[in-house]
Amino acid sequence: METTKKYFHVDHRDISYIKFIIEAYEGLAVMTTVDRGRGVVEMNIAPGCENEVDLILQDLKKDLLIEPVNQF
Repeated sequence: METTKKYFHVDHRDISYIKFIIEAYEGLAVMTTVDRGRGVVEMNIAPGCENEVDLILQDLKKDLLIEPVNQF
């Protein structure tokens, strides 16, 4: 299965919380910490689930720092 990889900059204190929320939606995405100190995470999004993950992230952005990282 080919996943879509996206990278984000988040507050390192929120990594566990964001991971818990994303992975609570079973089968949508898996989040991995790439660089805890800089707050860079990778999301491997299941095919066809990109829109759902985007909606979840948009909602989380109301309260948390979540910015796309174009190059990593």
